Amino acid sequence: MTGTIKTKTDKGFGFISYGEPKDLFFHSNDLNGVTFEELQIGATVSFDIQDGEKGKSAKNVTLA
Repeated sequence: MTGTIKTKTDKGFGFISYGEPKDLFFHSNDLNGVTFEELQIGATVSFDIQDGEKGKSAKNVTLA
């Protein structure tokens, strides 16, 4: 799946816009091959979606 980095926080997480009404949460621990600092708002990323305790989130996030 692909999407766009919509927001980043100074706490190591952010949200990805991917064509659904609700943006997808991601955490810096879920990045693969890229650091949180390298990700820029507006960057295209690929990721897997995983259902968790608090809903869906992005895992294995990489630059597309």
